[in-house]
Amino acid sequence: MEATIFREALGDSPVIRVLDFMIEGRDLDYSLSDIAENANISWTTLHRIWGNLIRFRIVIHTRDIGRAKLFKLNQENPTVKELIKVYDTLLYQETEKYFEKLNNKLSLSQAI
Repeated sequence: MEATIFREALGDSPVIRVLDFMIEGRDLDYSLSDIAENANISWTTLHRIWGNLIRFRIVIHTRDIGRAKLFKLNQENPTVKELIKVYDTLLYQETEKYFEKLNNKLSLSQAI
C-alpha cells in the first residue's frame, strides 16, 4: 500500500491511517469492517484505537444497518476541521508540485 502525502507528513500509524481514510471519504459513513479494511489495519488494532476516536468525537455514529453500526467523520468538531485543512493543504501543495514538474517537462520538450 502506497503512503499518501497525509501519512508521509504525519506518520504511518493506525490512527493516521484511519483519519486518512475517513477524511478522504468525509461525507460518507462506514462500518467498522469497512474502516479497518480500507485503512489497512487489523480489526484488533481498530478496536484498540476506536474508543479514543469516539471519546474525542472525531467520529460519530450515524445509523445502523442490521447489526452493523455506521460511523462518519465528525466535521463539526473543531479538531477535525483543522485536520481537514491540513489534509487539503497537503494535497493541494502536492498537486501543485506535480503540475509544476509536468509543466517544466512540457516546456523543456517544446524547447528541444
